[in-house]
Amino acid sequence: MKKTQGRLRVAAAGLGLAAALASLSLLLFGWSFLRGPGDSKAQRFEVLAGESTGSLVARLTEAGLTHSPRLLATYLRVLAPSAELSPGRHVLPGDLSSRELVRRLARAPGRGTAHVVIPEGFNHVQLSERLHQLGVCDAEGFRSATRDAPEIRKLGLPADSAEGYLYPATYELIADSAPSAVVGVLVGEAQRRLASLVAERSAELARRRAEHGLDTHDVITLASIIEKEAAKADEKPLIASVFLNRLADPTFRPLHMLQSDPTAAYGCLVQSPAPPSCTAGRPTPAMLRDASNRYNTYRHAGLPPGPISSPGLAAILAVLSPAQTDYLYFVAQGGGRHRFSRTFSEHRGAIEQSP
Repeated sequence: MKKTQGRLRVAAAGLGLAAALASLSLLLFGWSFLRGPGDSKAQRFEVLAGESTGSLVARLTEAGLTHSPRLLATYLRVLAPSAELSPGRHVLPGDLSSRELVRRLARAPGRGTAHVVIPEGFNHVQLSERLHQLGVCDAEGFRSATRDAPEIRKLGLPADSAEGYLYPATYELIADSAPSAVVGVLVGEAQRRLASLVAERSAELARRRAEHGLDTHDVITLASIIEKEAAKADEKPLIASVFLNRLADPTFRPLHMLQSDPTAAYGCLVQSPAPPSCTAGRPTPAMLRDASNRYNTYRHAGLPPGPISSPGLAAILAVLSPAQTDYLYFVAQGGGRHRFSRTFSEHRGAIEQSP
């Protein structure tokens, strides 16, 4: 009889414990869907390799990413004991629920996505800031990933940088992704579209190679400059004709110089250490005279070392099928438009008339 009563008490205690655990699990499950304590602004948070749950939760609390450190620690132990958090930098908005927070820290399938629009003419630095703001990946990590030469070569690009191949389009990108994974998605889209374009426009590409010595990468490089120079789509073929004429016309001086302000500005952005002439804001005369800037097309003949932005289809087509002109100069005339000239005297007159 006593043994039976003992067994009943043990069974009752077990049932009570199971009920308590079930109640706790239900409480934690409901709590995990509550909105986080912060706002939607993304911030960088680094998960340390081998870090204890207590240390991680304490730092999440300090960063304003959880309402309750005790409940979050319990949630991790009870409902997410097998979650393998991914060491390294994460980008986390402060309003994430605890459930989504843990998903992102583990980079688990099913976490949220971000709607990302990449405009034509963005460079990798501009894009890195947008991706960070939208919670896709860390800005600094993305910039490093785009210029990781060995990894970029593994993607099949003929360059040491992904600049020019971060295709401008609209994407649904997985939130808090590894920067290298995001680079892979954007480069993959560029490669897919370029393969189709090269197949469709093989005759034009062959003509650019024969007349100007340009391969596909050179076309992308020149298109990236046109994308930065042209504000109006109908002027892209005209600006392409100017640059191609400068590369080929033996009368243009200095010989084969593109003389594009945005190339020098880009050199200031990526060259390390920065050339001494570099200043914030628009290119200055000193910057355009600085031969230490490898991207300065006022001092270095031919194309710069690589693309300076992400060109869209219209800019690429402008290089492949430029307007047939003898223009060698252009100057801004306001409203995003330019005036084009054949001779320097005409160009000087256009400058005097510019606003």
